Amino acid sequence: MALPRPDPEKGRRLVGAIIYSVLMFGGFVALIFFFLVMPLMSDDPGGEYLSMGIGALCALPMLFLYVWIPRLIDRYDPEPWWALALVLAWGAIAACGVACTINTGVEVGATEIGGKDFAEVAGACISAPIVEEGMKGLAVLGVFYFLRREFDGVVDGVIYATFAALGFAATENIIYYANAVKADPAGGALAMTFLVRGILAPWGHPLYTSMTGIGFGIARETNRTWLKWMAPLGGYCCAMFLHCVWNTASTISGFLFVLMLPLWILFVLAFNGILIWLVVRKGRIIRAHLQDEVLLGTITREEFNLVTSPFGGLRATFGWGGSAGRRFVKAATRLGLSKWHAGRAMRGNTKTVSADWILPLRQELGELRMAVARSMGRAVPMPQAWAAVPQGQQRAAQQPQPQYPGYRQGGGGGGYPPQGWGGPR
Repeated sequence: MALPRPDPEKGRRLVGAIIYSVLMFGGFVALIFFFLVMPLMSDDPGGEYLSMGIGALCALPMLFLYVWIPRLIDRYDPEPWWALALVLAWGAIAACGVACTINTGVEVGATEIGGKDFAEVAGACISAPIVEEGMKGLAVLGVFYFLRREFDGVVDGVIYATFAALGFAATENIIYYANAVKADPAGGALAMTFLVRGILAPWGHPLYTSMTGIGFGIARETNRTWLKWMAPLGGYCCAMFLHCVWNTASTISGFLFVLMLPLWILFVLAFNGILIWLVVRKGRIIRAHLQDEVLLGTITREEFNLVTSPFGGLRATFGWGGSAGRRFVKAATRLGLSKWHAGRAMRGNTKTVSADWILPLRQELGELRMAVARSMGRAVPMPQAWAAVPQGQQRAAQQPQPQYPGYRQGGGGGGYPPQGWGGPR
């Protein structure tokens, strides 16, 4: 039976769950007020509810379509659905509810000070970038700190930021679409708003918040203390800047907004290209840190090729044991990333819980291989540890040494594995 994975962060996760629940409740109450109570106070409650319903019909189907795109991009180590659902709900409820409350308060105060035009600029160009990016960024911070085992680096930061931003955008779009319906019952304003927010520029919020995600991803990957603090702050500042530029162009001049749109689309395409490169880099990291597991007898060469395939989970689901095979792929990728984190921690003379997961994950792979065999109803090939061939017998059969950052044969000089380590026992 595999050793249980150590869980020194159980208390931290409990604190995170309490904070998450409290803020989610606050956001939910705020949305109830904006979506249900305020329409009752209007002259036409029925019309208000109808416009909200039309807005929801326009916004929610697009959300269900868009959440699959980042999920498909992150092929090598996809984040668990429950974690993605948590940040998606945070963006849609907590972040949007709190941001609506603060932005509305800012606009009310600014109206008293400088009138309606000043309030529009203060709300859209100043309050919205600061508050909205802060609230969405809290979702990334929450995973980074309270669910550290599910946060490995830059790609994960971008994925979590994207899901939080998509949830926020969906709720916000309901409001925009409802306002368009009320402004033009004939549907022209709604069509234009849907074209811009739902088709041409749906990745505005994910793009802004991804800057914060990149900052936390850098903090997860680096061993430099100053960078661990400055990268998230710098990412948040970039997110606010991009958000402010877009909102300012939309608020000050409609012509400027039209001019920016093609440039913005090109920027989004370039960013997606960078994200794909980061995903490929993540796959290479996993591959580099699993190569020696073949030599150690933890996995077979065929399993190595399956795990490091961009569609390893899908291939395992339909051709190698179903759910058991999928769990095998997930555990193997987690092993590779845990070794990566452990190697970086050793080079930086720091500690990481990932180092304590390596042996339990190796044992878990053995149990999952048996589960795959039971699911398939037949035996599967078993891995064999490489043994040195006696000199003079099969010299040509010499095998390559493990290659990954920080490794030195024999474990001397601070390499990984440590000296005296002899593989799974």
